[in-house]
Amino acid sequence: MVNFNGKLVAKQEDILSAENRGFKYGDALFESVRFVAGTIFFWEDHYFRLMASMRILRMEIPMEFTLEFLESEIKRTVQKNGLEDGPVRVRITVFRNDGGLYNPLSNNVSYLIEAVSMDASFYLLNDGPYEVELFKDYYVNKDMLSNLKTTNKILNVVGSVFAKENGYNNCLLINNDKQVVEGINGNLFIVNGKTIKTPPLQDGCLNGIARKKVMDVIEASEELELAESSISPFELQKADEMFLTNSIQGIVTISKYRKKEYGNSMAKSLLGKLNAKARLES
Repeated sequence: MVNFNGKLVAKQEDILSAENRGFKYGDALFESVRFVAGTIFFWEDHYFRLMASMRILRMEIPMEFTLEFLESEIKRTVQKNGLEDGPVRVRITVFRNDGGLYNPLSNNVSYLIEAVSMDASFYLLNDGPYEVELFKDYYVNKDMLSNLKTTNKILNVVGSVFAKENGYNNCLLINNDKQVVEGINGNLFIVNGKTIKTPPLQDGCLNGIARKKVMDVIEASEELELAESSISPFELQKADEMFLTNSIQGIVTISKYRKKEYGNSMAKSLLGKLNAKARLES
């Protein structure tokens, strides 16, 4: 079952028209959240990012779109699918209502909530091989729209196809200045000794929730130093570790880039602290 504007319907049911603006123009936003034992990991951060993104895209925020309302709709969707006893991946998509060409007839919105079961209740570290390569065919724009979690993800789709065709687990995306911005499905961090570096939002990376939480963990440590600055491709092979972050997987460690192989001791330590932070803040 999926939740379309508060109505729970079968996944197979036709609920979106041919005029859907998310389909026709990518005029939509989404949040992917982890739901465990009745709580949503970092829900306030996800909610306020969604509201801020809607304002940037000039979508009309419904009066009922409170934090409590959307949380209750998520819980209702999870329960209707019989998934409340296990970990769940939830996706909330918000799109401008049908009508218009590039210029919409209305800024009013609809929402769709989906729920799918997951294996683990908390973030687990991937121990197997995980090789990445630069994707250089197309570039991430250095602007605020790139910071938003919109459904305009054709660059990520083409990059994923490239990775699959060439036997890579993921690709790293670059911007017009040829700086490394992020992975296909996560923010990038590189480790050199006690310094952990991640690209700034000004370079065009997603304003990720897991990115923010990992940065909080690093800044709270007396031993570690956080550097939020541009990363050139030449730095990648000099790093001790590289990892990606996203709200569903937490931290994904990169084991190989070209001829360089990486450890994961720092990522393992940070993942434990991220899990602890999830328990405290959820």
